[in-house]
Amino acid sequence: MTISILGIDIGKNSCSVVGVDDKGAVIVRRTMRRQTLILFVGKMPACIIAMEACCGAHHLGRLFEARGHEVRLMSPEYVRPYIKAQKNDDRDAEGIAEAASRPTMRFVDLKSAEQLDIQSLHRVRSRLVAQRTTLINQIRAILLERGLIFAAGRRKLEVALDVLPDDQEANLSPRMHQLIFDLRDEWKVLDTKIAALNAEFVSLARHNLAMRRLTTIPGIGVLNATALVAAIGDASSFKHARDLGAWLGLVPRQFTTGGKPRLLGITKRGNNYLRTLLVHGARAAMPVLSQSDTPVGQWLRALVSRGIHRNVAIVALANKLARIAWAILRKEQPYESTFGVTPA
Repeated sequence: MTISILGIDIGKNSCSVVGVDDKGAVIVRRTMRRQTLILFVGKMPACIIAMEACCGAHHLGRLFEARGHEVRLMSPEYVRPYIKAQKNDDRDAEGIAEAASRPTMRFVDLKSAEQLDIQSLHRVRSRLVAQRTTLINQIRAILLERGLIFAAGRRKLEVALDVLPDDQEANLSPRMHQLIFDLRDEWKVLDTKIAALNAEFVSLARHNLAMRRLTTIPGIGVLNATALVAAIGDASSFKHARDLGAWLGLVPRQFTTGGKPRLLGITKRGNNYLRTLLVHGARAAMPVLSQSDTPVGQWLRALVSRGIHRNVAIVALANKLARIAWAILRKEQPYESTFGVTPA
């Protein structure tokens, strides 16, 4: 009996394994530790290894691929319909093997160690920024309870806190003064860590040709460029530019029945962090682009003239930037502002 597809349900310590033959019949069903799984797969003849694209899957995938196996990673939401009856690890592994055999299944490309490293840096930076925002909001709340209100904006609050010790009218007790100083020091530490990560992203973008090309696109900065390359590599997994926009959740959600199409808000599927970066980049670039005499500028002015809401136009521009980024990565050429742009 030869295993054609080996479905693996990955766990932190133990993994469930189901092997099926060419006809789809289950011939192996086992549960083993992670290290035992690596040794087990290493001794097997070359076959298809199917897993969900979850934490640790890319590391195992690279190990199995190095041993001559074909690795197929799938989104968990695409595997779920193939799980029969009650959910358990064995049925999950069986459903993974079944899903991997479908000719219309969409697979996730294996990420390199460098891509995973960049993604880890982005996740740490995102956490630090969230902590800084929480800290700033806490400082504002403490001061508001004492009747001290400051203008919106992080920089304005920094200036206000720097002169706070000299404010004789501040209704703060000595203990609250010390608490605000301690929070301000914590804020400075977070600023230092975030600035160090930003400098690292700048260095990465400077030494990577694909990232440098992406930064030539208006609205695509260092953060967007490094996050895009880390997530999609050379974009070869997307056949068309519109596929990338759909994967990022920047396209309308469809509810079509009885031949009557109905488009709703954007789907918000895929990578939430990437989508957020692209929308913010589009928001920052829209004032300049809408006044330029480029095809993108003409397209934006046409949207505004039709009465499209500004936020809708910004999301449409974010989708346009994603499609341009796909073309830049696939054609390996820098952005040309004079190149024709078809309506989205």
